[in-house]
Amino acid sequence: LSVCSRTVEPLEYYRRFLKENCRPDGRELGEFRTTTVNIGKCLSGIIIMGEVLLISGSITTADGSALVKFGNTTVICGVKAELAAPAVDSANKGYIVPNVELPSLCAERFRSGPPGEEAQAASQFIADVIENSQMIVKEDLCIANGKLAWVLYCDIICLDYDGNLLDASVFALLAALKNVQLPLVTINEETGLSEVNLKQKNPLIIRKHPVATSFAIFDDTLLIVDPTAEEEDLATGTATIVTDEEGRLCSVHKPGGSPLTGAKLQDCITRAITRHKEVKKLIDKVIKSITPK
Repeated sequence: LSVCSRTVEPLEYYRRFLKENCRPDGRELGEFRTTTVNIGKCLSGIIIMGEVLLISGSITTADGSALVKFGNTTVICGVKAELAAPAVDSANKGYIVPNVELPSLCAERFRSGPPGEEAQAASQFIADVIENSQMIVKEDLCIANGKLAWVLYCDIICLDYDGNLLDASVFALLAALKNVQLPLVTINEETGLSEVNLKQKNPLIIRKHPVATSFAIFDDTLLIVDPTAEEEDLATGTATIVTDEEGRLCSVHKPGGSPLTGAKLQDCITRAITRHKEVKKLIDKVIKSITPK
């Protein structure tokens, strides 16, 4: 298979590999790329499990951070916590504000300026995952009913785009949130002002651990996991399944393209549940490794 045929007839080039149940990069159809996760603020503790490398240490200015790589796709998430008054109609709730950025530096297809359609769609997808999975209950972010609450700004920035943005973004978000430590905040009854105790910090309450698993559909029938940018472009459709640790289906993202039969959808869900167990186990081990004893 020549390089020329890949350039002139990329789809036919891929089909030759897919007939042999493999891909040009050497992966099997159900195989994920090597995944790297860099969590936290301090560079300490390295765990290698299979093909997954987890290192602690990302953004020193954020309250929680993580960098995730799926092959060449590189995404960084920084969580910044601020104090604000709750909304009038949600006096006992805080806020979670996700934002996905696809700057021009991450791929030629993206341009500088206001967020494009793909970035906006990804931000909405993340917001839906947070809401549907109940990974963080907004009531847990309330400090004083009707007076004070936490706002979590979750900025997810793609540094290098090579497909499967959604899986990497959800992974980075979860890892970053697991690393957040919020100071104790109280309201002085005499002055009515908030008092922040930076010496006493507590982790966020993460109630669910959603994990996304994306598939590309070739020729309306063939499913491959963790697609590259080239595979996404050649596919006749994509689908992303989000599950939690109980095997509960949190979200199905299917932006047009080839439809999925009930059997194919069930196959995707089964694979997503298996993937979730692997990701959750890895995050738990690296968090444990960097937690002071």
